Amino acid sequence: MFQQKRAYWRNLDNAAKLFSATSSARDTRVFRFYCVLKENIDRDILQEALNRTIKKYPVFLSVMRKGLFWHYLERSELRPEVREEYKEPCSCLYVRDKKALLFEVTYFEKRINFEVFHALTDGTGATEFLKELVGNYLSLAHGGERPAAADFKEAGPTVQDQENDSFLKYYSPDAKRKKKKKIRAYQIKMMKKEYGELQVTEGTVSVRELLAVSREKGVSMTVLMTAALMCAIHEEMTKIQEKKTVVLMVPVNLRKFFPSESMLNFFGWIEPGHRFGEGRDSFDEILNEVKKYFSDYLTKEHIAGHMNELIAFEKHKVLKWAPLEIKNRCIRAGAKLAEKEVTAVFSNMSAVKMPAEYEPYIERFGVFTSTPKVELCVCSYNDTLTFGFTSRYDSSNIQRNFFRILSELGADTEVEAPVYPQEVKPNYEGKKFFKYFSFCCIAAIVVGVMLNAIISPERRWAVFVAAGAFSMWLALAIGFFKRNNLLKNAMWQLLVVSIGCIIWDAFTGWHKWSVNFVLPAVCVIIELSMLIISKLQSHTAREYMIYYVMASAYSIFVPFILLLTKVITVTTPAVLCAGLSFLFLLALIIFKAREFKEEMQKKFHV
Repeated sequence: MFQQKRAYWRNLDNAAKLFSATSSARDTRVFRFYCVLKENIDRDILQEALNRTIKKYPVFLSVMRKGLFWHYLERSELRPEVREEYKEPCSCLYVRDKKALLFEVTYFEKRINFEVFHALTDGTGATEFLKELVGNYLSLAHGGERPAAADFKEAGPTVQDQENDSFLKYYSPDAKRKKKKKIRAYQIKMMKKEYGELQVTEGTVSVRELLAVSREKGVSMTVLMTAALMCAIHEEMTKIQEKKTVVLMVPVNLRKFFPSESMLNFFGWIEPGHRFGEGRDSFDEILNEVKKYFSDYLTKEHIAGHMNELIAFEKHKVLKWAPLEIKNRCIRAGAKLAEKEVTAVFSNMSAVKMPAEYEPYIERFGVFTSTPKVELCVCSYNDTLTFGFTSRYDSSNIQRNFFRILSELGADTEVEAPVYPQEVKPNYEGKKFFKYFSFCCIAAIVVGVMLNAIISPERRWAVFVAAGAFSMWLALAIGFFKRNNLLKNAMWQLLVVSIGCIIWDAFTGWHKWSVNFVLPAVCVIIELSMLIISKLQSHTAREYMIYYVMASAYSIFVPFILLLTKVITVTTPAVLCAGLSFLFLLALIIFKAREFKEEMQKKFHV
């Protein structure tokens, strides 16, 4: 029922457009929400629980696709499969050019892990999904009926509610916010791990104890933890570094200000900060400063103004019509500048509530996320609040300082020993091979230049050695980076091989063998290879359509233009190539008209 009501594709929300453009191996934009039970996990039961959960939240069955102006999410027939934990936490889920779901459910011993790419949902959406998953699992595992609690009633949000873009719903260009001067924040400088592996440090504290300390200080727990994290970072700063302000990014759930049942991203953030070294560095002074900042900036007016500024930027007439690759570079550059305005990130996911019937089986919930900086995520369940620190640094001093500060305040923290499968290690074999191959290509060029200079300096044959080595490196680089999408790989090879041969021909006397024979042959071979790939991988018309259109258009117009300009002197191969490609494209448009129209609409939406 839900599946029939879903749109085949939809635009990304405002935050998702940022995540799709900026995700990388350094920052996968993936976060993990997990639940630790008091019993070991049964894989088969967890799979059935996941099947039931996805029926309620089908919006998660989406894959990321690339258009000319924006990325978009497309409905997928793929179904998630539960696996025992097998890779580094928060590893990449959105792999460019690979058609894959943007979330994953794994387990290890007593823990259920739900990992999701941030472009798909935010912390609130992930919480609802995991709560439903855990509830289904416990109902199945213990043979009982699901409790009739409000959090689990069947009459929940519709699919349309789940897919609602609340950013656009509440966008008002007239809303203004209180301006805050931008500053260059202190940036943590520590030795990073060799391959930038994610370091996870977890701890727990009693909610009652932390709440008692907060009430004694006259602040919320969020304000208390924000001030504690600032002080923990300050302890690792030098006197010179104190010239810059410690600024924390604190995400804010916009649903607290604007009613929404959307499962998409719907959050903003505030940026409290403190400049140390000016004689106001006691914990109570910092606490009062943070408290005042929250009071001034955690308002509907300010949050709405910030949200509207971001959406107005997205809707800018010039930027809206800029090609996606240009947009992505602009977004990445902007994100890079924004990183310099923040020292670390603190995200409070609030309390997770489950029906009382499930409490005997649940120990705690936890959350953490991938980050290029230091990030602290917290959530609570009953009396247990769980801290999830992540960083790429080979040091845990800030984490140690934070836990000690809370303990000194009267909230005793306990560091949790990491529990992961021993074989869960990052796989860098592909990167290592590409590094070795790149080195060998460079070495071949250097050796060629040296031998050329020693043996026959009057002849410059080393130039051809360098060109050949570079051609090999370029072909393998494209194959390596586009390996997840063979059709896109084929399109890139068509461009590189045809253009590369023309360049070779031009620099070796311009005998026109490249345009007379190689160009038509490569065009036809690539189109045939796309047919074979599509058949072998059982691609639907929507999956292969755009690549066939691009390859056919290239194979028609390039030979046709070269024929008109009389660059091509042997006309038969070029005429056959252009004619066959035209027929192929025409057949595609006639027999797959609906898919062609939909694909063009998706790819060119603004």
